[in-house]
Amino acid sequence: MKQIATAMVTMALLSTGGPAMADIVVKKVAYEIDGAPFEGMLVYDDSLTGARPGLLMIPNWMGPTEDAARKAARVAGNRYVVFVADMYGADVRPQNPQQAAQAAGAVRSNRPMMRRRAAAALNVLRQQEPDSPQLSIDTDRVGAVGFCFGGSGVLELARSGEPLNGVVSFHGNLDTPRPEDARAIQTPLLVLHGADDPYVPAEQVAAFEAEMRAAEVDWQLVSFGGAVHSFSDPTADSPGQAQYNAKVAGRAFDMMNLFFDEQFGR
Repeated sequence: MKQIATAMVTMALLSTGGPAMADIVVKKVAYEIDGAPFEGMLVYDDSLTGARPGLLMIPNWMGPTEDAARKAARVAGNRYVVFVADMYGADVRPQNPQQAAQAAGAVRSNRPMMRRRAAAALNVLRQQEPDSPQLSIDTDRVGAVGFCFGGSGVLELARSGEPLNGVVSFHGNLDTPRPEDARAIQTPLLVLHGADDPYVPAEQVAAFEAEMRAAEVDWQLVSFGGAVHSFSDPTADSPGQAQYNAKVAGRAFDMMNLFFDEQFGR
């Protein structure tokens, strides 16, 4: 993996369902994995100076879109520098759910590849050179957060044994083909789950809990009553399946920040 280029993007990041982020900067970052081009995004508040913890963010199945940048702005707030991973490659940008399902399915069906791509993106975050007082990452304090497909991705990154300060999954799938790999986890986990999520049924939750117990992982799973899949996504509008829930989303982001406060020693 080699970083090859960066480019600044100007975007109006007014977060639907959240506060306006007038000083948020989004910077496209091109990099390579095994010679193939990928392009992620650095997202941070340009009004702040000094080193901040870094968070790798794996977005939902649509990839590094403007919606993902808005979500990253909400994650970053005035606390973190966020790098949004590209899990598909720069030439794969789904335009609809059908294309997203195909792209995400190809990655989910190859967990070693999923882990490699997540780790490569994490390395891009860790290797960012501070190009201004506003962009400085404390590489001793690095975590990961993922949404839906990305929640699955950050859990696989943890199962690979990657040393991180903490990992948070929002409404992600919890299954894995190799539950024994949980013994390699070196980081605390926070799983934020919609209790009525039809895509992550009770049997999958129970299997995940058993996996964590068997591996003696430092883990928490919070089930939000009445919430379904994609509860943090303001664009999700499929009642009973994938639907935004502003109250639950607010609680979940608060829990994420409290978790990282503990892990980063704030």
